[in-house]
Amino acid sequence: MDYAVYVKCLKHRYPDRTEVSLCGLDFAVEMGEKVVVLGPNGSGKTTLLLHVAGLLRPVEGEVRVLGVEPARFSEIRRRVGVVLQRPEEQIIGPTVWDDVAFAPRNHGVKGAELEAVVDSILEETGIAHLRKKVPHYLSGGEKKKVALAGAMVLRPDLLILDEPFEGLDHRSRLEIADLLERSNSKLGTTLVITAHDVRGVPLTADAVYIIAEGGILFRGTPREVLARCDLLGDAGLEPPMLSELALELRRAGIDIGAPVTVAEARDALVRAFRRGAAAGG
Repeated sequence: MDYAVYVKCLKHRYPDRTEVSLCGLDFAVEMGEKVVVLGPNGSGKTTLLLHVAGLLRPVEGEVRVLGVEPARFSEIRRRVGVVLQRPEEQIIGPTVWDDVAFAPRNHGVKGAELEAVVDSILEETGIAHLRKKVPHYLSGGEKKKVALAGAMVLRPDLLILDEPFEGLDHRSRLEIADLLERSNSKLGTTLVITAHDVRGVPLTADAVYIIAEGGILFRGTPREVLARCDLLGDAGLEPPMLSELALELRRAGIDIGAPVTVAEARDALVRAFRRGAAAGG
């Protein structure tokens, strides 16, 4: 199978001699998939993504992205978009418009075509009104949208996002999640997203990998992962409150399954109470 991303037993050594090893399960992402990498801070999520983005090279292991190895990454650069955890590290333009225009200009897009592609993505990401603003003075959420627009402007096949929801308010999270969902559904964009909080795991993801220090532990659907309080705890992650509630109710003899939304928990509890009322009388 031709994967969008394939990583096998990666090992990286930083200049300070710190080593990060990610063995265990292979990290495999099919074309068009939406994949979340979930793990606590320091588990190696960002190291993994920087290798996938071609910004680091492993000392051991195998990394292939869109069919090529990191040494040949220049061949696919236009097909890969990256949003770093701190967007100010990648925003370099004097204005929002100039920053978003940087990648297409670098790939030879000019004139009316350049105007069209930049204006289109600014509208799509909801930041057209910021086109003449200086990025340095924008809010954190606005900076993330500028970085996202810059990563998406060339309509990449693969979009890599490091903690895209961190530090955002609820509305901004929903806006960015909806934008990513539309890019995936309409254009088939492959998404690889990291998160250190289970609240950063969209239920629409196709797969979630759990990473802890030293390895890739588990791959499953969001529902499978969020229901595994034991696995999340072992990985140093805080399980969702709904999952913990369901576990405690199960221990008390009340099985409501594994709800992952408040509405599902409500409905399951109503059914359980009705069963209990019917049995009692």
